[in-house]
Amino acid sequence: MSKVKTLIFDFGDVFINLDKQGAMQNALNLFKLETFEADMIETNIQYEIGKISTAEFVAFYKTKFKSINETDLIYAWNCIIKDFPEHRLEFIKNLAQRKDYKLILLSNTNNMHIDFIKQNVPFYEEFKAYFDAFYLSQEINLRKPNADIFEFVLDENKLKAEECLFIDDTKDNTDTAGQLGFHTWNIDETREDVVDLFKIKKELF
Repeated sequence: MSKVKTLIFDFGDVFINLDKQGAMQNALNLFKLETFEADMIETNIQYEIGKISTAEFVAFYKTKFKSINETDLIYAWNCIIKDFPEHRLEFIKNLAQRKDYKLILLSNTNNMHIDFIKQNVPFYEEFKAYFDAFYLSQEINLRKPNADIFEFVLDENKLKAEECLFIDDTKDNTDTAGQLGFHTWNIDETREDVVDLFKIKKELF
């Protein structure tokens, strides 16, 4: 087995806690829908890969749901984001100081969420600085679970998949990475914590 040399982390529900179910229900209540419609899902994806701006994203929803005001829309969009436990900052800080591994962050996100995090997580810039590479979907115009985002990371950093461990809470994402030869940890955020990486995945180290 190849020794792991690079650790690639997701952001949401790996470092920063999310409320996916609560945020989804809040949005559906706001829109008075049972489920997200196809044009909404596609718009969200386009926003996530930086193909449309925040202004265009907001305009889409305000046009589609004329009774909704911008404040409620932005609240509904950002209420997925919860707290960022500082022990996870300490974990990545210690890893960075050890210099044993290349550290990469790879996140499906968007400008509104990152702006919200910058305003509400005082150590965001410090956190970001501990990584050798920090890839946000809207900046690189790619998103998980598509294979091209993983190939991009390998090419940009001259890595071998079999020497990388990819950590993500979404099984579709770890499935794609696994098919490409990455070691993976599909973390269960309800009972696992990234700080226990070397205990839970000790067979890789």
